[in-house]
Order: sequence, then C-alpha cells, then structure tokens
Amino acid sequence: MKNQTALATKLGKALRARRLGIGLSQDDFADRIQMHRAYYSAIERGEKNVTLATLHRVAVGLQSTMSELLAKVE
Repeated sequence: MKNQTALATKLGKALRARRLGIGLSQDDFADRIQMHRAYYSAIERGEKNVTLATLHRVAVGLQSTMSELLAKVE
C-alpha cells in the first residue's frame, strides 16, 4: 500500500509540473478536460489512483502521452 501511495504522489507531481509548464491553473485545466477541479486536485496530490482511461484523458489535456507522463514516475 505504501508503494502505491508513493507512485500516486510521484505521478501527481509529474502532472502538476506538466500543467504548470503549459501555463494552466488547476481550474482552467480541469475545465479543459471536463473534470471537477477538486477531483483533479486530489490526483495531483496523489490521493487518487487513476484508471488508464483517466490518465489518458489527463495526458491528452496536457498535450502529452501517457508514456511521457509515466516516464517521470520512477
């Protein structure tokens, strides 16, 4: 369980870095991908384990690929 939490936190940090890199606030990004801001915020904080479908949705919104985002998670 601890490993799973660490992975979710690392993924959240990678998503946040990418989102900030393209200059979007959490509100603007959540609107872009039609996701509630609070839910997306929980993903970035590593509090949610995302499904592949959700990760794909986020990757498309970040103008990235799932593999690029996962490569940031060591």
